[in-house]
Amino acid sequence: MTELNDGKPRKIKSARPYSFTLEEDTTSYGTYIRGGIVTQVKPPKVLKFKTLKEAIKEPGEFLMSDFSKFDRPPLLHLAFQALDKFRTELLRFPIAGSADDAQKLIDFAISINESLGESKVEETDKKLLQHFASGSRAVLNPMAAMFGGIVGQEVVKACSGKFHPLYQFFYFDSVESLPVEPLEASDLKPENSRYDAQISVFGAKLQKKLEQSKIFMVGSGALGCEFLKNLALMGISCSENGKLTVTDDDVIEKSNLSRQFLFRDWNIGQPKSTVAATAAMAINPKLHVEALQNRASPETENVFNDAFWESLDAVVNALDNVTARMYIDSRCVYFQKPLLESGTLGAKCNTQMVIPHLTENYGASRDPPEKQAPMCTVHSFPHNIDHCLTWARSEFEGLLEKTPTEVNAFLSNPSGYATAARTAGDAQARDQLERVIECLDRDKCETFQDCITWARLKFEDYFANRVKQLTFTFPEDAMTSSGAPFWSAPKRFPRPLEFSSADPSHLNFLLAASILRAETFGIPIPDWAKNPKKLAEAVDKVIVPDFQPKQGVKIETDEKATSLSSASVDDAAVIEELIAKLEAISKTLPPGFHMNPIQFEKDDDTNFHMDLIAGFANMRARNYSIPEVDKLKAKFIAGRIIPAIATSTAMATGLVCLELYKVLAGGHKVEDYRNTFANLAIPLFSVAEPVPPKTIKHQDMSWTVWDRWTITGNITLRELLEWLKEKGLNAYSISWGTSLLYNSMFPRHKERLDKKVVDVAREVAKVEVPSYRRHLDVVVACEDDDDNDVDIPLVSIYFR
Repeated sequence: MTELNDGKPRKIKSARPYSFTLEEDTTSYGTYIRGGIVTQVKPPKVLKFKTLKEAIKEPGEFLMSDFSKFDRPPLLHLAFQALDKFRTELLRFPIAGSADDAQKLIDFAISINESLGESKVEETDKKLLQHFASGSRAVLNPMAAMFGGIVGQEVVKACSGKFHPLYQFFYFDSVESLPVEPLEASDLKPENSRYDAQISVFGAKLQKKLEQSKIFMVGSGALGCEFLKNLALMGISCSENGKLTVTDDDVIEKSNLSRQFLFRDWNIGQPKSTVAATAAMAINPKLHVEALQNRASPETENVFNDAFWESLDAVVNALDNVTARMYIDSRCVYFQKPLLESGTLGAKCNTQMVIPHLTENYGASRDPPEKQAPMCTVHSFPHNIDHCLTWARSEFEGLLEKTPTEVNAFLSNPSGYATAARTAGDAQARDQLERVIECLDRDKCETFQDCITWARLKFEDYFANRVKQLTFTFPEDAMTSSGAPFWSAPKRFPRPLEFSSADPSHLNFLLAASILRAETFGIPIPDWAKNPKKLAEAVDKVIVPDFQPKQGVKIETDEKATSLSSASVDDAAVIEELIAKLEAISKTLPPGFHMNPIQFEKDDDTNFHMDLIAGFANMRARNYSIPEVDKLKAKFIAGRIIPAIATSTAMATGLVCLELYKVLAGGHKVEDYRNTFANLAIPLFSVAEPVPPKTIKHQDMSWTVWDRWTITGNITLRELLEWLKEKGLNAYSISWGTSLLYNSMFPRHKERLDKKVVDVAREVAKVEVPSYRRHLDVVVACEDDDDNDVDIPLVSIYFR
């Protein structure tokens, strides 16, 4: 169907992963057989906006965020018009807590509403308008952060024409953040402090609670910097009795500076937590903050011990991975502490409130794991640049980090290395030995010219010979066992590259590969290496042997395969031969020989790491007719940088801090809390109440994940079983961590019944209970009298 090759954009419908229908008459076109490469094009959209004067009179549809407040935007639209009139006539804002000023604003609102005719608001909520009037003058940090994020993204859209702008009006309120009990006017009076605006909305009592709060913040990266700024401006932990503990085991990298705004160039290499805490104290010198460099994990429970957790008022997550989030969630559930969770991904952000006994915990619902490309796709059948870059990163680590590390492991302990290979005795051990031998024998480099030769032969191997072998094994007209074309979507038929020293991209690949190979062997890099003309001359001296594809070569096509190593019945015999060969080669090496493994570092633009990875990926992309990428895009994908921008980060932290008011005030019901998902690109805002925890019932008892049963006293196993029996529960298994303390199926376990639970734990686990632990947590499996399993809470035995 050659008529489609004119390069014009075409509308499609019924788009599926590897097929679509054209939205045009194709009866006069040639017959479509197979193949062809298409690129998605997003056509621009033209929007017409009303002037402010027109939009105020006829606002049209409002962008909704919270569907439980469906009638709220028209009322807030009216309230802002009433506020404008109030300010025009009285030349000031309403005074916080003033009933007279609130009534004046309500009167203005009613008057304006009556003049609107058919488009008037049906019901004016006077209580909401009173809150609106009272807080109208205040600038609150969380609201500023949240709206600042939205406005910032809209400015970027206006400048770049990228993403869909917010169309006309968007109103947002968080009235449910106000204290549950009505505030007296005296509680809202200014105190001539930096928190007067906040006091005028939430009252002096809550302000004092904020200042005395004890908060644990985990992480001080993109989210963490925003949170620290917000907390400092809100006055959180800004008294002698308050304390903000922030921990992050990471150090500042150059790529962090685009969004982690508390860091500067001169902070690169310093601990994130200490730099961020110092910057936050510059914002508010009264901030009482302790910065730690510990990863919050089971290994640091001696640092973040029971006393630490029990002292907290709330925990704020500023993390970038699910594993750490799950651990913090489990600790918050265990110690029954509120957890304020958030995350961002590009222009998207979400917040989740985890409140003891009111909401489900973070671990109660999990996102499905991210789909990863099958190994055979990455290695032989790539169809997008991500596959090429994943392969490039893997080859970089294999050639320059893993193999040199293996060489050093062998040279430091030859007999131990050989024993380990024999013990493994599998295809992986065989392949590992072959790589080490290849590195020390055929590919051993002693001069920079050797490194150039190695790089040139690698080019030929990767981008010519392997492709020739692949297309020999699977020709362009190859068919699958079911009779379908083998090279059908998404597979792309590759073409081998022909090396040319006149092609700058070929030469740049060889330059980066030669320099990094020289580094692993400790070979000095000559000055002429970076001169393209001299490098080309050195490359052209390399003799490249002819390549003939072989019959019977197995190329993995199974998408479920997890390894490219093919097992052999003779693996053990082959391993013995390889060990003997390796030992013989090692005798030819100079005394003290070792290699220098290279760890991938994406942020140093002078180290040639990204040059090599971009070169690897783009040459491979050229093989498969995949669009190539520049070094920056390659860094983004290969460096596994999670896209983060300041706008969505500011919005997420602003929303979380609005929830923090509720957490620290106390007394709020589950319907007052809000979880949010937002996508500033579309834009979309979805606000909802958190889900309550699942309740388990047994007889007249009920419990949730938040409950923990406690027993005080150094009891025996028998006493524990009897204590559960009184609740109508028959325990058949008791465990502590990974140690099984009791199981009714094992007769010998009955001998343990009259021993103290803590003594059985010491005896079975063969470890001492840490001195900072006053209790033991046991997991008990129980049945009711009808032999139905009952999932009971964790049982804590306080033996000290």
